[in-house]
Amino acid sequence: MSDEAKTEDTESVETPENAAPEEATPEDTILRLEAEKEEMRGQLLRTLADLENTRKRAQKEVADARVYAIEKFAADLLSVSDNLARALAALPDGDRDALSEAGKNLLGGIEMTEKELHTALSRNGVTVIAALPGDAFDPNLHQAVANVPSPQAPGTIHDVFQTGWKIGDRVLRAAMVAVSAGSTN
Repeated sequence: MSDEAKTEDTESVETPENAAPEEATPEDTILRLEAEKEEMRGQLLRTLADLENTRKRAQKEVADARVYAIEKFAADLLSVSDNLARALAALPDGDRDALSEAGKNLLGGIEMTEKELHTALSRNGVTVIAALPGDAFDPNLHQAVANVPSPQAPGTIHDVFQTGWKIGDRVLRAAMVAVSAGSTN
């Protein structure tokens, strides 16, 4: 067989590679486009949900930053509050009447300073943690430094050694308390 005959025979045989592509029917095109549309719609919805989650997360971070921005400063001021409270507690109520006029003015100034400090802290979201004798002990808010026998119910606060403070929902400093162990008979 000659080279020309071989070439003609191979050109006339159609293989899948050199076969003409079949025209897609309109129905096939519509189905393909519908599938693409649904895929893109799903991607769009996921992207929008991610965008909304990011926006909410950013808003929460900004709000938290506003609330907790003074946390370190407020914690530093707690020792000032403690010292003012100790100064006022050092003078028993019965001895207050015996003070001179200057002593009474000094005591009044310390009381006003403590009150103003607490007002400024409160204005900025820093509040006292309630801890009174007889209240239930809450390990999230109170730090037990002693367990003492007392006529109070077990698991209640017997005495408060140091006031606790919180800023927003966070505990800045837990209240230091003695917890009742109940009666020892």
